[in-house]
Amino acid sequence: MSLETRHAAKRFRRKITGYAACLLPFEADGAIARGAFEEAVARTTDAGLGCAVNMDTGYANYLTPAERTEILGLTKGVIAGRRDFVAGVFVEGLEGDLVDLYRRQMDEIVSFGGTPILFQTTRFHDWSPAQIVELYAKVCEGHESVFGFELGKMFAPNGMIYDEETIRGLMSVPELKGIKHSSLDRGLELRRLEIRDVVRPDFMIFTGNDLGIDMIEYGSDYLLGLATFCPEKFALRDQYWLDGDERYAELDDALQYLGNVGFRAPVPAYKHSCAVFQHLLGRIPTSEPHPLCPRRPDWEAGIMQDCAKRLGY
Repeated sequence: MSLETRHAAKRFRRKITGYAACLLPFEADGAIARGAFEEAVARTTDAGLGCAVNMDTGYANYLTPAERTEILGLTKGVIAGRRDFVAGVFVEGLEGDLVDLYRRQMDEIVSFGGTPILFQTTRFHDWSPAQIVELYAKVCEGHESVFGFELGKMFAPNGMIYDEETIRGLMSVPELKGIKHSSLDRGLELRRLEIRDVVRPDFMIFTGNDLGIDMIEYGSDYLLGLATFCPEKFALRDQYWLDGDERYAELDDALQYLGNVGFRAPVPAYKHSCAVFQHLLGRIPTSEPHPLCPRRPDWEAGIMQDCAKRLGY
């Protein structure tokens, strides 16, 4: 796509749907900081963003089934039906029939009032497009709303980026209302949007590109770990875009600076960056990530302080 064509594809004054993948914070003794998590859900919801829980940012791959269930309960209790929320379905490493494994977790999420989003599993890696689409069709059957997820391997080894045949097939599954695209590749995501506009215009593409958050300008919505650093700033940016307010550019630049710093290699350590950032703002009791999460260096607080200053904190 040429620069001229890309510029012409911008969709000004579009209302954006945004979800923040909520960070799971911890107390000094290593316990889940339940109160701080509930405050984050409330802050995100009050800002006008949707909450996405039990995602990569919430350490879904490290939590026990009981802990994931507890997070669903805490989220439901705070949101209290005011709006929807999204919750991850994580089956990697589990033995048994995949349809059953997915559907059991999906049913639980729905029982708490959430919308399931399906993490991939390494079992998909040698499957054909037809096999993947068939699985999604069986898994989603009978559900009102489900989201898909294609996750680059820089985030997690169980992820994969689908080919166009698979994407077109997934768009044919009526219960599947959208997909989160986390390739960190602008060109690939723009192509997703082109396919969507032809095949199924109401299908939602949620950008997961924390290094290219301006993808919302081209028709993507978002489900971002970066948005949980400061959901109120993302909500303000989205309003500026809707209003055609020139302050959009400056705020988007500051948020992108935070994304470029927070999501530098190794990418999974962004969760530690997020904990450091939120601890600096006094929103969580410690800057500690989950013990299995890759860590940032000791000087992380200094650079996160600069990011916060640029955002007006």
